[in-house]
Amino acid sequence: MSNILELNQINKTYGNKKALSNITLDIAPGRIVGLLGSNGSGKSTLMKLVAGLLHPSSGTIQVSGKPVGLETKSLVSFMPDRPLTEKWMRVRDAIAYYRDFYADFDEEKAREILDFMNLVESDRVRHLSKGMNERLQLTLALSRKARLYLLDEPIGGVDPVARGKILDAIVKFYDEDSSLIISTHLVNDIERIFDEVVFIREGQLVMREEVETIRLKYGKSVDEMFKEVYAE
Repeated sequence: MSNILELNQINKTYGNKKALSNITLDIAPGRIVGLLGSNGSGKSTLMKLVAGLLHPSSGTIQVSGKPVGLETKSLVSFMPDRPLTEKWMRVRDAIAYYRDFYADFDEEKAREILDFMNLVESDRVRHLSKGMNERLQLTLALSRKARLYLLDEPIGGVDPVARGKILDAIVKFYDEDSSLIISTHLVNDIERIFDEVVFIREGQLVMREEVETIRLKYGKSVDEMFKEVYAE
């Protein structure tokens, strides 16, 4: 089966600042990949490029063999690090908004995830805690029938109980024919669900490795390897 995502020599600059430098990466189907790096390392920029929200300065990106653009919008489900919902909405309004906006939105799956997340359709978005709001954003992202799911800091600023629920939902509800990229700097809490990890530092890809290999070859957890790479 061909790769879901292929990035070839991607560069992204903002004026004189180089946000990403010569990133080449491919992701096979059925993988949960950790995109790891400190704040400002280029993780969000990479996510936005794959989602088609930004354009690379040079290089090519393909999703399921198609160049990123209008055709790939329906293949990629992106959960940004800031909520897409409006404060006036109730949870049911957010579901309706996504259903109207995305032809591939699965309302039945959304209700199943809401139930798992202990979210109530009549709840007002503005009254949700940060953890409950993260659960809602994740519900919306995972309820699309996409090939590639991009979750940008899905457990940022969320308490440990909510983190566990969010990680359980990711594993339970993501489609195994698709792939999932999760950007985070909270490695210790989330590494248990990763198949492989990609380390980005100052816009450069500095390491890519299977999680099992890190444990067997280096005798380290992903979190220990992360601290070692970013301490250099």
